Amino acid sequence: MKKSAFLLAALCSGTLLLNSCNSDKSADTTATTTEAPATADSAVTGNMAGMDHSKMADGAAGTSPLMASMNDMMAKMNALKPKGNTDHDFAHMMLEHHKGAVAMADIELRDGKDATMRQMAEKIKADQQKEIGEMEPIAERLDSAPTNYKPQDPADPFTAQMKTSMDHMMKNMPALVADPDMNFNMMMTVHHQSAMDMAEAELAHGKDTKLKEMAQMMIAAQKKEIEQFKAWHAQNAGKMKTSAAVYTCPMNDGGQSNAPGKCPKCGMALEKKA
Repeated sequence: MKKSAFLLAALCSGTLLLNSCNSDKSADTTATTTEAPATADSAVTGNMAGMDHSKMADGAAGTSPLMASMNDMMAKMNALKPKGNTDHDFAHMMLEHHKGAVAMADIELRDGKDATMRQMAEKIKADQQKEIGEMEPIAERLDSAPTNYKPQDPADPFTAQMKTSMDHMMKNMPALVADPDMNFNMMMTVHHQSAMDMAEAELAHGKDTKLKEMAQMMIAAQKKEIEQFKAWHAQNAGKMKTSAAVYTCPMNDGGQSNAPGKCPKCGMALEKKA
């Protein structure tokens, strides 16, 4: 399958104020408890109406495997170029989005302890992999589809709706805590909502019948799971705690984590805060 596709991102001008924590290049680091502002400073060329979320939490303190996974997903989306066909660009974008959900589910199955969250992770992984298998041939078929929207025009209805969906995801990123199950719960809720928003854009502006059917099914399934996530969250409020141990950078540059390791800003070894 070709790798040409939809490029996401938003808010290229200015600073994105997120409550979420830090990017990392590996999903094997320990979850952080400290969040900091993020910036979207990448240059945009050939992208969709000035959007760039390739680094959702660039420059933030600490590390988190779930945030690293989300950053990796967005970087892969950011590497794609829009063709200018709504169905084509939606399909290729959603493939990467689904792969991100699978990666997040794997992290929960590796680190999580709660039976309900682990069961949801297993279901999400199976469902997303099934949809990936169904969507890949559709995306490949659409590689030759004609253009029907203007990805460089912020006033284009599809471009504007996609940008809004990504803006909402960025603004609603949660502040992560010490408990991996709670982090999975919060991150996947935001991830699901962004998928629903993108699927709504496909329903409003897409032309491919099969893809629109899949978009409708995504909305129904993920809306139900969001409700389940929220119910679990309300019943497990006690897990909204940060770790007692905090490790900070000796250079006082703001880098810190709830586990020993290297400063994400300067690379020096973090020291346990007294």
